[in-house]
Amino acid sequence: MTRRELLSRSGLGLGALATLGVLADAGDLAAAPSPAAGGGLEPRTPHFPGRAKRVIHIFLNGGPSHVDTFDPKPMLAKYAGQPLPETPLTERKTGAAFPSPFRFRRYGESGIEVSELFAETARHIDDIAVIRSMYAQVPNHEPSLMLMNCGDSVRPRPSVGAWVLYGLGTENQNLPGFIALCPGGYPIKGVENWQAGFLPGAYQGTYIDSKHERIDRMIENIDHPQASTDAQRRQLDLLATLGADHREAIRDDRLDARIQSFELAFRMQVEASEAFDLAREPAHVRALYGEGIHGRQTLIARRLVERGVRYVQLWHGAGQPWDNHDNIEANHRRLAAEIDRPIAALLTDLKARGLLEDTLVLWGGEFGRTPSVELSADGKSLLGRDHNHYGFSVWMAGGGIKGGTVFGATDDFGFRAERDPVSVHDLHATMLHLLGFNHERLTYRYAGRDFRLTDVHGRVLRELLA
Repeated sequence: MTRRELLSRSGLGLGALATLGVLADAGDLAAAPSPAAGGGLEPRTPHFPGRAKRVIHIFLNGGPSHVDTFDPKPMLAKYAGQPLPETPLTERKTGAAFPSPFRFRRYGESGIEVSELFAETARHIDDIAVIRSMYAQVPNHEPSLMLMNCGDSVRPRPSVGAWVLYGLGTENQNLPGFIALCPGGYPIKGVENWQAGFLPGAYQGTYIDSKHERIDRMIENIDHPQASTDAQRRQLDLLATLGADHREAIRDDRLDARIQSFELAFRMQVEASEAFDLAREPAHVRALYGEGIHGRQTLIARRLVERGVRYVQLWHGAGQPWDNHDNIEANHRRLAAEIDRPIAALLTDLKARGLLEDTLVLWGGEFGRTPSVELSADGKSLLGRDHNHYGFSVWMAGGGIKGGTVFGATDDFGFRAERDPVSVHDLHATMLHLLGFNHERLTYRYAGRDFRLTDVHGRVLRELLA
């Protein structure tokens, strides 16, 4: 043993023991699980009993228009073709008021107005809480994606799913605890959207290209072409033994994460083959979700949370499909038609199985769109809308949410969050609360300070709690 190793294992170790005692007295040890040896993925108890046990995040990449979906604005029709009384600074040039080309109507006992684009989803409006006063920080995709998915628009931070997995662990050791179903490749910012950041790598989301129907195309190397299961098990046992010896020498959590990834891949060969096999579902259930990529991946999401996966993110496309700067009527209609039925089917299915009450479903994008029409360089109308971070909508259902609720409001035209503005930090604080966490106490020590998902911000939206 070198002198440095002696000091590391003895002198500094005494300080670590003292720290453990202080943490134990404060009751904070449970908030800081370690991924070493056991993996840190075993189920854990949150700060208090949470209403939700798992999350399905339906992410509409590119920014859906709130004034065309869940935030009706009759004043836009009154001012159609006229300048708005106030037009905040936008990323691109915009012109006159642009009324929604879609009809809104009231649904359910709550009578909440929803666009015809989401008529199927709207049948569940009494189980849904719509937040109409969200706001972000900038009108650009990259920082807004990072803010919504990771809680910070600039600095690399762990994603929401990684924090949830860090806090709760997973109920199924044979499947990843955090899965991102994103058909057709990566979105903008790629794997950063589901990164572990400074958390141990075991908490990072596992990407699945859900455009494929065959399991062996969806999940690479699901079957080993040469080695039997017994042979693979012996190989992994040897690898774990060698890794344990190496860990003692280098003491690096990245090695633990790598060993865990090999183990998880091996266990998935059996478990994932069953979880992703939609042929095991009755014909009437498959028909409920409909044909196509998004019907399939939404049904897969239900099967995953049913099997103990903590956080599933469902991406609607990877190439900014909701980023409709022109011809928004045709483009939004086409896009909504791809996911409206699967979302309604998911809510129906979760409710029928008794899963909706403890599964939190989140719907939304990284920002909204302008109520004014976007103009080309020569001033002509493109019949589309620019990015709008000043005000937009998301909704949540299940998991302790008070359904049939509308929270907050944008101004008369839908440009700014005006009543009860909700930041992304507030949204994340509320999600963590529903999962049983005080967002100020779910922390991780890194670079000399305790970090949390909400940084130094965030309030729980108690008005949305059932």
